[in-house]
Amino acid sequence: MDNNNNYQWANKSVFVEQERGVVAKKFFANVFLWMFVALSVSTLAAYVVSSSPALLSQLMNLETGKNTVLGWIAMFAPLGLVMLMGAGFSRLSYGALLGVFVLFSVLLGVSLSYILLIYTSGSLVACFGAAAGIFGIMAFLGYTTEVDLTKFGPILMVGVAGLFIASIINMFLGSPTFSYVMSFFGVAIFTALTAYDVQKLKRIGAGLEESGDPIVQADGKKLAIMGALSLYLDFINIFLFLLRIFGDRR
Repeated sequence: MDNNNNYQWANKSVFVEQERGVVAKKFFANVFLWMFVALSVSTLAAYVVSSSPALLSQLMNLETGKNTVLGWIAMFAPLGLVMLMGAGFSRLSYGALLGVFVLFSVLLGVSLSYILLIYTSGSLVACFGAAAGIFGIMAFLGYTTEVDLTKFGPILMVGVAGLFIASIINMFLGSPTFSYVMSFFGVAIFTALTAYDVQKLKRIGAGLEESGDPIVQADGKKLAIMGALSLYLDFINIFLFLLRIFGDRR
């Protein structure tokens, strides 16, 4: 009888050990799933728009290359949607948050459609592959490192803000040299941010696992969307900055 009880207890312990980490792993899988969906949607949107002169003419004057009013809206709308997702996280339902995320992916693809016209297909493929390699390495390091990357967060956020301000200024200056130099800083900042964001998401997943609260774990679905947004932005910025440095124009 005692042996039977011991056997049952041992089986239960093994079962609990196997179940440990399921919530965290599911959270992480959802993050990368939604990131892949966003990349796919943006790529499709960029291809469709760049392949249609009629759609392109709605975004820019094909003779002068200058944006139309709709083109400017498409360019800045994704930033507004990112702000909406961040500010409205607690108020938006999961379905609404997902809808905004998908809309963001479409509009960002539309706003980036011009790069398919500017750069050669070889450059696009090469820089995309390089960005994927850098992203993958840094994601692995961020997930496995024991070094606490939290202290680097404020520094990286200042770097992102600086890049954004510099980009706005250069829109008026139109300096290729300034843009080129800034691209190296951009690659460095978003490469580091990839490791930082992955470690942060790992901790969020662990927190959801330890909580055990169904309400908290339900919020994990929304947090996965926000995590996918962070990693998507890291990847796309690495890709775009690499393209500015190494891309061959048509």
